[in-house]
Amino acid sequence: MSHNEGLNRRAFLRNAGMTALVGATVGTGGSVAAAAARVALAGTSKFDFDTPYNRFGTDSVKYDQQIRVFGKDSVQVGMGIADMDFRCAPAITRALTERLQHENWGYLDMPKSFGDGIISWNKKRYGIDVNPEMLVITTGVHPGIIAALRTFSPPGSKVLLNTPTYNGFYGDLTYTGTLAEENPLKLVNGRYSLDFDDFERRISSETKTFILCNPQNPTGNCWSAEDLTRLGEICLKHKVIVLADEIHCDFVTKGNKYTPFATLPNKAIVNNSITFKAASKSFGLAAMKCAWFFSDNADYIAKVKANNKADLTTLGMIASKAAYSGGEEWLNECVSYIDANHDYVESYIKANIPMIKMVKPQGTYLTWLDVSAVANKINAKQLAAEASKAQAASMKPLTPEQMVERHFVKAAKVHMNAGSSYGYGGANHMRMNIATSRKTLELALNNLATALRTT
Repeated sequence: MSHNEGLNRRAFLRNAGMTALVGATVGTGGSVAAAAARVALAGTSKFDFDTPYNRFGTDSVKYDQQIRVFGKDSVQVGMGIADMDFRCAPAITRALTERLQHENWGYLDMPKSFGDGIISWNKKRYGIDVNPEMLVITTGVHPGIIAALRTFSPPGSKVLLNTPTYNGFYGDLTYTGTLAEENPLKLVNGRYSLDFDDFERRISSETKTFILCNPQNPTGNCWSAEDLTRLGEICLKHKVIVLADEIHCDFVTKGNKYTPFATLPNKAIVNNSITFKAASKSFGLAAMKCAWFFSDNADYIAKVKANNKADLTTLGMIASKAAYSGGEEWLNECVSYIDANHDYVESYIKANIPMIKMVKPQGTYLTWLDVSAVANKINAKQLAAEASKAQAASMKPLTPEQMVERHFVKAAKVHMNAGSSYGYGGANHMRMNIATSRKTLELALNNLATALRTT
């Protein structure tokens, strides 16, 4: 993509965003909510989250990859892959800029202050006591989980998942030769809950590990201490090790709470777990490849360390260290801004897009949309069957949700993730990432509303 194309898209996004801001093209519900959200934040914001930030032309998965898949000018707003569209915290930019002045990139020696920063952050924000002797640095949450699966789950064994769940876990299972044992969440009035009886029934002698997603991606659940304790009791009873992915922990909406698995009062339950975290979701550092995991169980840590190969970069370590030492004020504002985005999306969809149903999530910057009416309207099931026939026989059949994904790109120039990739329970759903400027969010929702009026 040329430099001019990137600039043209930036101008388009800026102008379109401003049009969405002042031009109520789809009714008043959304624009009123957006205005109210801005008023609530006015005068209190030190950082600029509201100016659309151009990511086209940077080889972004969220934007450029979709252009490559769907074609030139096919996507105006990327709302798929779970990263944020904001400029990173100034403390991170300062730290990286300072390190770049030293023009030598030899082998990295991890300073003690890096681990100290992680420990201090978790103690201050969440009351987690991380033993520095059992804190392990890794390249990312995925490599950490893969190391744990290789340690405890032999190829062919089963891994418990609460579904729908983060689609990346299925890739980890494929990589380690393990099999998914799906425990469907119960859905009542748009809100998900755990089915403990089904969870326990699905455990067999072949089940060695359970991957917990807390807060949950894509449903947005923040599991309560009672929920986590019950899951932990079942896993302890059946000798199933809990692998707690808590990478979304910093994003919790008003009135809700993130409970770290490691803070549960039953120490036997906690000792049967490993927690995986990173600064990558909280501070938009996915490209920096730096994460960590810990446990109170020295035996577990020793065994997983033997399978963990951390290929860190100097810049990844510096970015994460700067985030934890100087980025808290930025993060707090970011979380408030995203919470207001959630409120805006909820009110806008209710007022202007009756074909889509959703409930405000308790955590994450993701929204789980029920698009059943859209799928029925476009006859997505038949479209998927016809499109699958045109593919090579070796390819997986396309799903109705992928047809909805294509429809939104074609009709609204908005890309979201197909719910079918999140396992059992993902049918008739799409995952939408709302960690973007309010103007960009308005543009996307206006486009969707306009497209669905004529669908």
